[in-house]
Amino acid sequence: MTFLLDGFDSDPGTSDLPSGAPAVDEALLAGLNPQQRAAVLSRSKALLIVAGAGSGKTSVLTRRIASLLQTREAWPSQILAITFTNKAAGEMRERVEQLVGGAAEGMWISTFHSACVRILRRQAEAMGLKSAFTIYDSADSRAMIKRIIKELEVDTLGLTVPSVAGKISKLKNELADVDSYARQVKADDPADAAFLEVFRRYTDGLRRANALDFDDLIAETVHLFRAFPEVAALYQRRFRHILVDEYQDTNHAQYALIRELTRPVEPQHVPADTRIRLDANGGIPGAALTVVGDSDQSIYAFRGADIRNIVEFERDFPDAEVILLEQNYRSTQNILDAANAVIAANFDRQEKNLFTTVGAGEKITGFTGYTAYDEAQFVADEIQKLHEAGADYKDMAVFFRVNSQTRALEDILIRSAIPYRIAGGTKFYERAEIKDAMAYLVQVANPADDLALRRIMNTPKRGIGPATEAALQAHADRLGVPLRETLRDADQLGLGPKVTKAIMDLGQLLDEVEAMVPTSPPADILTELLVRTGYVDALRATRDAQDEVRAENVEELLSFTKEFAKRNPEGRLIDFLTEVALVAAADEIDDASGTVTLMTLHTAKGLEYDTVFLTGIEEDLLPHRMSAGEPGGIAEERRLFYVGITRAKKRLYLSLAMTRSQFGDTAVAMPSRFLQDIPPHLIDWRQSPGMANSRGGTRSRALNAPRSRERFSYSTSLPPAPQREKREWTSAVTNTVRDNGDLTLEAGDRIRHTDFGEGRVVAVTGQAPKAVAEVQFDTAGRKRLLIKIAPIEKL
Repeated sequence: MTFLLDGFDSDPGTSDLPSGAPAVDEALLAGLNPQQRAAVLSRSKALLIVAGAGSGKTSVLTRRIASLLQTREAWPSQILAITFTNKAAGEMRERVEQLVGGAAEGMWISTFHSACVRILRRQAEAMGLKSAFTIYDSADSRAMIKRIIKELEVDTLGLTVPSVAGKISKLKNELADVDSYARQVKADDPADAAFLEVFRRYTDGLRRANALDFDDLIAETVHLFRAFPEVAALYQRRFRHILVDEYQDTNHAQYALIRELTRPVEPQHVPADTRIRLDANGGIPGAALTVVGDSDQSIYAFRGADIRNIVEFERDFPDAEVILLEQNYRSTQNILDAANAVIAANFDRQEKNLFTTVGAGEKITGFTGYTAYDEAQFVADEIQKLHEAGADYKDMAVFFRVNSQTRALEDILIRSAIPYRIAGGTKFYERAEIKDAMAYLVQVANPADDLALRRIMNTPKRGIGPATEAALQAHADRLGVPLRETLRDADQLGLGPKVTKAIMDLGQLLDEVEAMVPTSPPADILTELLVRTGYVDALRATRDAQDEVRAENVEELLSFTKEFAKRNPEGRLIDFLTEVALVAAADEIDDASGTVTLMTLHTAKGLEYDTVFLTGIEEDLLPHRMSAGEPGGIAEERRLFYVGITRAKKRLYLSLAMTRSQFGDTAVAMPSRFLQDIPPHLIDWRQSPGMANSRGGTRSRALNAPRSRERFSYSTSLPPAPQREKREWTSAVTNTVRDNGDLTLEAGDRIRHTDFGEGRVVAVTGQAPKAVAEVQFDTAGRKRLLIKIAPIEKL
């Protein structure tokens, strides 16, 4: 079997570097602080750069790469730099090119997944694949899993598509496969046995379709290296300097990949003509490894990220050098002091203290609202005030812990005429019409992909229904061939003449366009498919406004294929499909010019804004209620809060509500324990007007009340902010919320509400202190009220 080394006719591991390497040019080090300079110049075989938030790590990484090239310690082709998003990889490549010009051409600067795809496409034969394999996204994977669960009728055992998909993903990230999992299945557990069969069929289905899912890309590369040491040696000889960004976010499979790439080359795999200095055993020493990360920003455990990879780096590499980057170039000192205080409460971490030279800056603004709508109104008012003072909407962001928090925020932003977007909403490539067009492209690139063919079989309408598709699938199963091959045999299946013609016409169309794949650019192939299928025409024929938007989206996809051709003149369809498959959520967040961006805290990682609103800083939200039962869960939630704080450059707002509706119930919300960690002098607290009135009750500006053009005026008195023992914290908060004591209500009672007037209780649900009354008010309509704290009295 022949193994190919991507992009090299000869083995770079046989080439030695020129002698007489020059020193690093001082111009390359200009503007670096002492710690950054040390990180660039270090030549340790294993280097851990602990880069605090905003500490200029990208500048350090790119200059470190440039210094290796400038001193002729490495050829460009011997450098592998790994990041987590295509956007970050592009920015890194651009910066390196600015420093070293064309010398950056031969380097691999990419994501883990992109690097693995390059390796797997070159070595596909060894893995039993064809090089044009399809990459399934999460929607594709779930579609296949759904089909398998339905076929096996195992949904009654509690197997759902999300749970099965999540478990398979976790197993693959741990480098487990069907056989290894089969050895641990409990014989007396029907659900476990059923999952194993789903896993087995899913794995077999991917192979039949000549496809890999996203998790396979890294796992299969590790399996490849372990099964074929001679393949691993090709890349171990090639890459002599490996640099990994965001190391704290690596999972087990990614960790294993790095370990495989940095292993010494065994003597039997060393070329006879190598000029590289050998080790005592006659092998080639392992590659130099630089990792950059910050355990304080490890927030992706739910995706399989293992914080131990960075915490235990010095155990894995006993001679490792550790350099701390603590000077921050993003935020003001007040913001950093808050962040430092929050994260200091976590144990088992690398001690560091972020500082800046830009000054203290504005105080952090804290806000306590009575309801989530009060909180949202405050956010909107502050955004409007800042915008009127000259701040651009695009420089402001609102963060939240869970997506359900956006309901109140969106309501108020719309009412306030503030333009906004939600990052991570329905992404371009997840839209149905784009998935349809992409399925056509996938089918002509990889005819074995049955999932793609099922999607387009009757799109646009051809009269090929479920029964016909089932007949074709049965025929394919009998012959043991991909579904695509049955399209040519449709006239042998006893189907009606009309549907037979439709099937055979589709087969002929796909065959003819497939013939274009080796030589034609993606734009020509997509154009041919759209014209001959009439897909866009079918959308426009409905004269529906939404279908017109869908047609425009497909035309936008066509524009993307043309842009791809400009960037990659030699690129073919499989290259375009790979690029699309590897687009990550973070890659789709742009400047969103002219709009405020709303996003989850997890999505915010790696971003920065002049003004950040961190909302819902409450117990059960941040930290999330699910974290309490997870090992290290609270510590990770604290890191998530820290990440949110350190996204802010100039202004930071922390807000919470005293009551919040979740799952249809309104409950008292307690301030997050994390707020206790922030020194009180750093925050200027405000609260809803009238929250604590002379009667000790509370008032909230009702969502349904007429909106005045005049803004709220806010109190500047400190609500729950002062530092106290935890038991005092609770009492300090509840003292500002009305307490109706043992008040009980039942259907038929008459009450009076401070804002809504008089009404009759229709029903009462729940038990005290969380009992909720449904009240039909005489003039304000029907409302649900938490009896314990609502501003009401019984008549």
